[in-house]
This record gives sequence, C-alpha cells and structure tokens, in this order.
Amino acid sequence: MRGRVVSAGETPASMGNIANIITVVRILLAPVFVWLMILDGGELGVWRWVAAVLFILSITTDSVDGFVARSRNLVTDFGKLVDPIADKILVGAALVALAVLGELWPWVAIVILVREFGITIFRFLMLRDHVIPAGFLGKVKTVVQAVAVSFALVPLWTLLGDWVHVVNAVLMGAALVLTVVSGVEYLWSAWRVSRQRR
Repeated sequence: MRGRVVSAGETPASMGNIANIITVVRILLAPVFVWLMILDGGELGVWRWVAAVLFILSITTDSVDGFVARSRNLVTDFGKLVDPIADKILVGAALVALAVLGELWPWVAIVILVREFGITIFRFLMLRDHVIPAGFLGKVKTVVQAVAVSFALVPLWTLLGDWVHVVNAVLMGAALVLTVVSGVEYLWSAWRVSRQRR
C-alpha cells in the first residue's frame, strides 16, 4: 500500500490510490443497486428511479478511474485486474435483476454473463504469460452494454409511452450481438497469438 495515492509522478503508485478506490467503490455499489431493485419490487416507483440513477453514475465512473489512473500515472496491476471485473459485476447484477423482474428474457442475461465471465476466466487461466488487449469491437460492446442496460433500467415508458420498449429491445439486441461477436473475435485473436508463439 506504499506509494503515491493522489499525486502525479514517476515513483511507484500505491495499490490504494484514488483511481483504485473509485473502482472498488463501484463494486461495493453493486449490492446497493440490487437492494434498491428488490425494494422497488417491479413497481417502477421511486426506488426504481434511484436504482437506475445509481447504476448510471456507477457505470460512468469507469471512464473516470481510467482517466485518473493514466493522467496521474497511477496505473497498477491491481487496477488492471479489478477495473474490468467491476464493470462486469455491475452489468451482470443489472441483467439478473431485470431477468428476475420479468423485464428481460433470462437467456439474454445468461448468454451475456457466460461470455463476460467466461472470457475473464479464460484470460486469467490461459493467458497469464501474455496479454491480448481488447479489440475495437470489445470496446464498442462495453459502451453499448452500458447504454442498453441504462435504458432498460430507467422506466421511460411510463412517461413517454410503449414505443420506448422497441428502443430498449433494439439496444439490448445490439448489445447481445456485439457481446457474442466480440467474444468470438477475442478467442480468435488469442488462438492466433498462441499459434505464433508456438
């Protein structure tokens, strides 16, 4: 835990630096979000709006901690490990909550969760000796997932009408397709790198 916490510089950064603290807070907010969704119980009342706002604020801090870490040279191995996991926990919690409430087909949540955590486990177990960076599709997938889940959580249809459901379905469909395709692309890239190394 020794090292720089907030200040920029060239000396080693502390594992407990401000960027990593933001990441850990994101993880800790996931159960709070789930509790708010349960508290609302599908009534689409004030707790649902609070849960949706909390999710949006939490997921947008992904760019904040990354910017802080890079701009102040606070990048650590712990941050590289935990940052993508925080996003997956948040999105996964939201997908499960929506599926349990009957607002999302369970198989959609299952496909996305299997891809996300499957690739993460694969990365840890099979690629410890080298890193395959996320491709362009992977980065687009992350953004589209965040947007699709955010729209699904905010009950705008109660204010604007049922046509919002169509928009939500299109966004979630795009997120699903990008999730699967980017996963295949990642495995293909990993296979090519492994083949070249052999």
